[in-house]
Amino acid sequence: MTSRSPQDDAGLDQSLDTIMKERRHLINLAYRLLGSLADAEDVVQETYVRWYAMTPAQQQAIAAPGGWLTKVAGRICLDLLGSARMRRESYVGEWIPEPVPDRMEWATVRPTDTAADPADRITLDESVSMAFLVVLESLTPAERVAFILHDVFRYPFGDVADIVGRTPAACRQLASSARRRIRDAQAPTRPTSRQIAVIRNFKQAWEAKDIGALIGFLDPAAVSVADTGGLVEAGARSMEGAEQIARGLVALVSRLPDLTILERMVNGRPGLVVQQDGVTVSVLALEATDDHITHIWAMRNPEKLRPWRVGVQD
Repeated sequence: MTSRSPQDDAGLDQSLDTIMKERRHLINLAYRLLGSLADAEDVVQETYVRWYAMTPAQQQAIAAPGGWLTKVAGRICLDLLGSARMRRESYVGEWIPEPVPDRMEWATVRPTDTAADPADRITLDESVSMAFLVVLESLTPAERVAFILHDVFRYPFGDVADIVGRTPAACRQLASSARRRIRDAQAPTRPTSRQIAVIRNFKQAWEAKDIGALIGFLDPAAVSVADTGGLVEAGARSMEGAEQIARGLVALVSRLPDLTILERMVNGRPGLVVQQDGVTVSVLALEATDDHITHIWAMRNPEKLRPWRVGVQD
């Protein structure tokens, strides 16, 4: 019988610690690639399953475990992106990316709850804003992976090519194409303080059921999209034009009693969380330019709201 020395145990503990420290990075990567926190968690779990399926000798032969984990996670995401479009064809209603739960109020910019999982593992920057994630949905899987890996996470094209399965030159072209399409689709970013002022006025008008005021705070060509997954009633899942959206929002709060509208950060930007009897029933990501709201993305699918019901309550 062979016994392990304390030094062996220390080496194993150090190796495990090194591997597990990559988890946050992998979650951040997979979420940006897939637009789904649940799918990102599954990808990271599968990545670690593949790591621990190897023998200790095989693991020790890998010079850069972090790079290996990123490569595996990236390839799993690429495969999932290839099948995601087919899955979404059978999805009931509109599909929008899953918002990341955030415990930050606009006014205080401080935690309102002690729960830390999974939101604290997502770095909330411009690359997870709802507007950005929606644009990413228009890219091909290869464009999305190449762009996110290179432009967001700063991987060299040689490493990107190893994940995407194309030449570095081809990956450079993919990222360039994605960059151009994102630049053309995105509106200029406004200061957070300006967004807060517009959205707060909008919130107050909504609470007052003031259709006229709501119309004034919405861009005439504003678009609102609701993701219900076919699991809850949402009225019109997609609405265009300030008046139609305003009337739809007032009809919603009139139909559902005891609603509370909270000021919360949604994917790093000012948004709104709607609760009924203390339970989150909708999360709204909004895009504001100048003095008007141009886009509303309303997540009402209860399956996608599970993390919010744990981590964003009063």
